[in-house]
Amino acid sequence: MTVAPLVAAGISVFDADVYLPQQDTALLIDAMHALGVRGVRVLDLCTGSGAVAIAAAAAGAREAVALDSSRSAVEHARASAFAAGRSITVQHGDLATATGWFDVVTCNPPYVPTPTAENPAFHPPGPAHAWDAGVDGRAVLDPLCAQAPTLLAPGGTLLLVHSEFADEDASLTALRGGGLEADVIGERVIAFGPVMTARARWLEARGLLERGRRVERLVAIAATAPDPMFQPSRGRLR
Repeated sequence: MTVAPLVAAGISVFDADVYLPQQDTALLIDAMHALGVRGVRVLDLCTGSGAVAIAAAAAGAREAVALDSSRSAVEHARASAFAAGRSITVQHGDLATATGWFDVVTCNPPYVPTPTAENPAFHPPGPAHAWDAGVDGRAVLDPLCAQAPTLLAPGGTLLLVHSEFADEDASLTALRGGGLEADVIGERVIAFGPVMTARARWLEARGLLERGRRVERLVAIAATAPDPMFQPSRGRLR
């Protein structure tokens, strides 16, 4: 999936204060479509433009809830859902305010490693809160992985996307440590965008990026909660 179908679906990609649908957005939507969300409750954390929640509603989700800590994103997501003719619930809040059990939780969180230096060259224009994620890129990923089991209904699945530079093994280890069955289910190699390009030499200096390489691997991770109603020898009982 590319960004173009998002535009065709009525999802705006022209708000400078909001993270626009990108290849990671498309990868997450592809993973969600592969899983299937018809008739289930979906929570989209760090919703940004609202594209994933809107796609969930279009795919037949019984309920699609979108959450973001940015008021600009909340307003944008509501307007985009209205323009697309889809009913979603958009809430202002962060991980700490996320509550309830959902069949599917999706998240495209901030995950770009971020220098502590206030060097303008490291910080291109745009909604930095949507990508800046601490020196290791895990400022949001670590609490998300820790909280995920509390948001999933029995048998529910978290779908998460992030860059190779935010350490997919750390995500898998944390999710499995929380009792979830977690695996990488999809990936995409893309050219660096403006933020990664601005930080390429810093990443090289830290030994995280081979000199001259200007592509990154995005991963989609699925983490599923145990379902006590499932008996392998007898099938699903509910």
